[in-house]
Amino acid sequence: MTRDLAALTGTEFDLVVIGGGIVGACAAWDAAQRGLSVALIERGDFGSATSANLFKMVHGGIRYVQHADLPRVRQSSQERRVLLRIAPHLVGPLPIVVPTYGHGLKGKAALRVGMGAYDALTFDRNRGIDDPARRIPRGRCISRDEVLRAFPGLDQRGLTGAGIIHDGQIFNPPRLVLAFLQRAAGAGAVAANYVEATGLLPAEGRPRGVRARDHLTGSELEIRAKVVLNAAGPYAERFLTRAGGLRLDPAGTYSRDACFVVPRRLFGGDYALALQGRTSDPDARFSRGARHLFVVPWREYSLVGVWHVVYRGDPDAFTVTEADLQGFVAEVNAAYPPLGLTMDDVGLWNAGLVPFGDNPEGATNLRYGHRSRLVDHAGPDGIDNLITLIGVRFTTGRDDAERAVDLVCRKLGRRTPASRTHMLPVQGGDIASFDDLLGDTVARHSARLPAAVVRSLVHNYGSDCERVIRHVDDDASMAESLGDSPSIKAQIRHAARAEMAQTLGDVVFRRTDLATGRFPGLPALAAAARVLGAELGWHPGRAEQEIDEVVRRFPRPVRGGQDDALTGGATG
Repeated sequence: MTRDLAALTGTEFDLVVIGGGIVGACAAWDAAQRGLSVALIERGDFGSATSANLFKMVHGGIRYVQHADLPRVRQSSQERRVLLRIAPHLVGPLPIVVPTYGHGLKGKAALRVGMGAYDALTFDRNRGIDDPARRIPRGRCISRDEVLRAFPGLDQRGLTGAGIIHDGQIFNPPRLVLAFLQRAAGAGAVAANYVEATGLLPAEGRPRGVRARDHLTGSELEIRAKVVLNAAGPYAERFLTRAGGLRLDPAGTYSRDACFVVPRRLFGGDYALALQGRTSDPDARFSRGARHLFVVPWREYSLVGVWHVVYRGDPDAFTVTEADLQGFVAEVNAAYPPLGLTMDDVGLWNAGLVPFGDNPEGATNLRYGHRSRLVDHAGPDGIDNLITLIGVRFTTGRDDAERAVDLVCRKLGRRTPASRTHMLPVQGGDIASFDDLLGDTVARHSARLPAAVVRSLVHNYGSDCERVIRHVDDDASMAESLGDSPSIKAQIRHAARAEMAQTLGDVVFRRTDLATGRFPGLPALAAAARVLGAELGWHPGRAEQEIDEVVRRFPRPVRGGQDDALTGGATG
């Protein structure tokens, strides 16, 4: 992947995609593998906004059983299956313990019925997954004693046991976005980060591409294309307004979905725990009471969330305040008192904007968004070659993108092959058995790299991990670890040379594991900045500026500041 702005302006593309999150990356890959010429631009770094800040879960749709929404159950299960198959290094099964109480809808019998219905509806959930370690088991129930041995701090009043369900978990969401985009680039797509679409190029009443601005140099450019796909997520409507006073009808409603990271495992074992929160779901036909909060093991960390609040302001202006985090911590402690979390336990917060349901002002019990939004502007606006796609879930981004590219092909009047993105591995995903690849790679490099480093490389790069290790062959200093993380200098060099990294934030938050769960320490940041600066030719003083920018993204206890709003979690 090379950032070549001349390649963006030197031709007319079949399609230009605005937005480099999961939906845009999947659309670019889908269109390129069908033979279309594709450009993609992203105003920040690839996968740096909502796609980087989700709860790391690939939802298979079991929650939609409560809503009797069978199409969403099927779509979610299908897309979870796809990701487990095409990205086995980045997506794996996650067991979740759901405690049961009494004999009503919160009881074991009701949950057993719900799990049985879900298993029946998702009978093909493992079809095509050859690696047994990536298959989703059936739901099952365990006894009261069994659940208390694992989670002794649960409220025991009326506790009857628990159900165990399995969903998916993403090891590194921004790298999954990048893996789709790398496949697109390999198929001929031209992509550039830090390039923002500022308007449409008019031509006889219809756009012939987009105007754009390079945020790194300030230069303006024009990208010509037959069709424009606006896949900018929460920024999509703002682009439409700026591009020509266009509006979606009705306007979208968005939720600031937030979680936080604790830089240690809160429970032993690999099970996530579902806890009763304080709000309910008014759309659920079969409600077990309050919505669940989850405490989830992720790498060596714990993820806690998710909290929702309707947000109607500028998508660049939302934040998570210290008061918000204090409320989150208090709610989790009330649900499981032995945790005894404090603000000092919060290593990082993540938050992003996602489409939400229609909720009255000030509502406590909120309606979720239910469908992604695909808008053909030929109808409402008379613009035949402009499409807007706003995805509702990371899990279904690939499927949403496929439907959008189907529409693009119809507009081009071109007969193209059907999408194959549901069966083609993402970059690094050509793996028969992940555990075998992991074991073989650890053994092969045990003499020069610690096992923890190799495991991290295999998870992040999959079958491409040897490309990173070659930097160590060329320069032994590239094997040096960055702080106490499993990330090494070779990854920084690789990110600059092959993955279009432009800033220190790009490498520490999205190309490596260095700062995805906690503050890595100033020495580690300085070492990473030296490697990246040497690759990119930074001027004296640039490294210090980049380090300061990264430090500001962490909560107050890390940097000792006095800001009321913790600007440290959102990586967008």
